[in-house]
Amino acid sequence: MTFENLQVNIQDRIATVYIDRPKKLNALNRATIEELHEAFKALRDDNEAAVIILTGTGEKAFVAGADISEFADYSVEQGKDLAAKGQELVFDYIANFPKPVIAAVNGFALGGGLELAMSAHFRIASDNAKLGLPETSLGVIPGYGGTQRLPQLVGKGRAMEMIMTAGMIDAETAKNYGLVNHVTNIEELIPLAEKLAGKILNNSMQAISVAIEAVNDNYKDGVNGFETEIENFGKSFGTDDFKEGTQAFLNKQKANFK
Repeated sequence: MTFENLQVNIQDRIATVYIDRPKKLNALNRATIEELHEAFKALRDDNEAAVIILTGTGEKAFVAGADISEFADYSVEQGKDLAAKGQELVFDYIANFPKPVIAAVNGFALGGGLELAMSAHFRIASDNAKLGLPETSLGVIPGYGGTQRLPQLVGKGRAMEMIMTAGMIDAETAKNYGLVNHVTNIEELIPLAEKLAGKILNNSMQAISVAIEAVNDNYKDGVNGFETEIENFGKSFGTDDFKEGTQAFLNKQKANFK
């Protein structure tokens, strides 16, 4: 896969997607959003890629925000369309992606950058990371899911404070809030992501895929996540992975999932 604003590498069933606009601190513009959709769409069907690591190039920024110059003159309708298309193409698409997505936050993750990290299934961060939603300082609100996902991750009160103050938190605070799972130095960030991906790869990817669906359904209006869990639990009994996993356990062997 060749892109203008991304780099995609696949090795040992781990795909690493780098947002590559270092002169703009990897800020999201419309072209990058479209390329992210195309990259993830391709990875969805690529049997060589089982786990995805999402990060930015360099050591300064994961994604420092959206490219404000592109929408500074937008009308009300254009603003709504910007948010709707962005959520459909990238943020909701990644949140509901059937393969595990780990965000490796290297430096600034602000505005759309933090929203992108929050759309991943979980996050790790370098110790120089700064995270925040500064949109209210621009007279706008987060439009790529920030007002919804941040309270789910850190609680309503902390999310309200972060959004209202437009301030940044450091990596350790983000860890204490539950916004990121692990903090390490910048040199060890990708190796840690790869280590976590390796642990994931030891397990049934089929089971993980439907587990993602069940967890996400808990946060969808009008959907009963418990019912999804029951349905997907039952379906698992009909899979080759279930047979492999249970027989390996009973025989005191390591499962060899396809």
